[in-house]
Amino acid sequence: TPDVKALREKEKGDWRKLTIEEKKALYRASFCQTFAEFQAPTGEWKGVIGWSLLLASFSVWIYMAMKIFVYSPLPDSLSDEKQKAQLQRMLDLKVNTFLEGIVER
Repeated sequence: TPDVKALREKEKGDWRKLTIEEKKALYRASFCQTFAEFQAPTGEWKGVIGWSLLLASFSVWIYMAMKIFVYSPLPDSLSDEKQKAQLQRMLDLKVNTFLEGIVER
């Protein structure tokens, strides 16, 4: 721009004759950002966290839908009382010797 060109010409002379505003304008024309502006956080992490939570939520909804509409209910033999009864029956019939460890407990 013409303003910057004029400042560049003035820059070639004595720097003590430049005002603070002119020095700032020259700095801005040369570097575009100050160190503080360069180091400032962008806030990009908020979008990343947001999309991650959205994806996790979507995955949970898909899992719940699959559990309700696709998978059949668990068999009755997996209930706690049925497993205890099955273990007692195995103990009564003396099935396998690995049960000795279970009996001793």
